[in-house]
Amino acid sequence: MHDETASLVTRLLAQRWLPRDDVQARKALLDEAFREDLDRRLEAVGLELREHPYAAYIGLAVARKSERAVFGGSDSWISNTMQLDRDGVALLVVIWALIVLPKRQRQVERQEIEAAASQSQMFAEQKPIPRDPTVSPVIAERTLLADFGEKLGGKMRINILLGTLSRLGFIIRKRGDGPDGRLIAEGPLLDLAFDYERTARRILDGALGDLLADAATRAAQAPSADTDDDELLDDTDTEVTDDV
Repeated sequence: MHDETASLVTRLLAQRWLPRDDVQARKALLDEAFREDLDRRLEAVGLELREHPYAAYIGLAVARKSERAVFGGSDSWISNTMQLDRDGVALLVVIWALIVLPKRQRQVERQEIEAAASQSQMFAEQKPIPRDPTVSPVIAERTLLADFGEKLGGKMRINILLGTLSRLGFIIRKRGDGPDGRLIAEGPLLDLAFDYERTARRILDGALGDLLADAATRAAQAPSADTDDDELLDDTDTEVTDDV
């Protein structure tokens, strides 16, 4: 007999993420009995389904109750299971804050506008949460280097880290048409990298929030630059397989 729950877990372990509109992913999000069985079986092995109503993908994560056993099992507490160094995690946090935080604000605002508009319709159906990729901002690599390069190891180190984050599925690097050169866009796992409810407020109220505000102010005040910068080194396409 086909075990659909086991099939979904296996696919998530092998592929590391699935789009929300995948048949089995939709079942996990909409079928209460199926979700209960999925959660129970994931809990038995220390995992949990990672999803967010505003995220376009789902994935797996270490369950909260298993964090100490997984991350604190050695002499020092590790921050992730993908072998990212501390500067790699720091860069991921910065990119998450620059892309996901404003994206979430746009999604909330758009949903509120659509909800207000639908109130005038007597039998208006509830519309899905907006996951239009156009609400997700992109970052110019040149801007990232200018604002955070000195704090994160310089141009060469950041370029290496961006290649790693790209291969892991957190970001997508694109070649831009304008003077800003290459661009950083949201990857499938970026919106699932951190618990939004736990992390967003810490970033906005912490030191990174001040850095982001300063960077935004400088960007608004600086004149547009048409001079070309040195082209960043291309990241390789070597496939990396990581644990959950």
